[in-house]
Amino acid sequence: MAEKKKTNRAPAGAGSITKRKDGTWQGSISMGINPATGKTRRKYVYAPSEKECVKKLQALQADLARGTYQEPLKMTVGQWLDMWIADYLGGVKPATIESYTYHVEQNIKPSIGSLKLQNLKPHHVQSMYNDLQRAKALSPKTIRNLHGAFHKSMNRAVALGYIQRNPADNAVLPRVEKAEVHILSEDQLSGFLEAISGHRYELLYFITVFTGMRQGEVLGLSWDCVDFERGTLTINKQLVRNRGEGPSYILASTKNDKPRRIVPAPAVMTCLQVQRDLQGEWREMVGKIWGNADNLVFTNEIGRYVTPYTVFDDYKKIVKDLGVPELRFHDLRHTYAVNAIQAGDDIKTVQGNLGHHTAAFTLDVYGHLTDKMQRESAERMERLIRAAVGQKEG
Repeated sequence: MAEKKKTNRAPAGAGSITKRKDGTWQGSISMGINPATGKTRRKYVYAPSEKECVKKLQALQADLARGTYQEPLKMTVGQWLDMWIADYLGGVKPATIESYTYHVEQNIKPSIGSLKLQNLKPHHVQSMYNDLQRAKALSPKTIRNLHGAFHKSMNRAVALGYIQRNPADNAVLPRVEKAEVHILSEDQLSGFLEAISGHRYELLYFITVFTGMRQGEVLGLSWDCVDFERGTLTINKQLVRNRGEGPSYILASTKNDKPRRIVPAPAVMTCLQVQRDLQGEWREMVGKIWGNADNLVFTNEIGRYVTPYTVFDDYKKIVKDLGVPELRFHDLRHTYAVNAIQAGDDIKTVQGNLGHHTAAFTLDVYGHLTDKMQRESAERMERLIRAAVGQKEG
């Protein structure tokens, strides 16, 4: 019988560990013979420590022994992002999906979409963010929003086993400067109320500036959420643009998905009674043409929803005539918040009325605008000091 020829080739599953020049560790394992070349195929793992490298190599050996090892996926980053958007965003709001899709198509894919998902490294992600800020002049807030979407997608890839770690975990993000908040002064508020008197959206603007509701929330307010007996409003939805098929606008949940109940000033409830009576007159006038299938508080004369663009355009004309063209519709909400704080409402109440997540956020946004409150506090302290000093001298 012919003697077996000896070979130095390692059997499948044999492994070795070596320390690299940069201080990291490399583990290698034989994957058997490549029939095309006759050479040993090897798989490599890398780790910052010998202990972690051994652990990775043992896991690889176990997969090989069980026959469960799979070669790295050939999927690109762009292909994975397409899959993520199509299959893993169930329950996410349509507007959020649209935002994710825009960032993927316009910003992420052109930069790193062609890279293999398995080869994506943190420096690729950091370079993308840096280039988007410099070359495309994206704002820090936009970069952070993009990062939020991308990080979620990579977390899902980790959960599915496509990659081991999220390459966006330690990205350095640009600092977002706090947006300047504008409000209507007392004189401007009086001028605003005078300017909207008799306007077709007078009641809508009035209720917004004295409840702090967001534009979509006031446009999505329905009559079943108005309790005249208790004097309360329940804010549980908003009118938003529909990016899919069907009507141009739909009702969606509020920004933080949490309904809230507020107790507005009696004057607000009176305005709502006027609006209800006005709607009743319109309904009688148009008869069968009347719509309002969603039972909305604010509609046009035939019961259809009022579009945000129409409300905004009219608003901008009003504030321009008042000499404050920089005021946004959202500044009516800010005006309510600051006036509520200055009137003595506690922060927790203001937070609840606005629908903020925490009172700390409310303070962070509006605390620095309450100069009047600070001066009044200083005056109260001055009176206390004088009274105490007077008692001591007496």
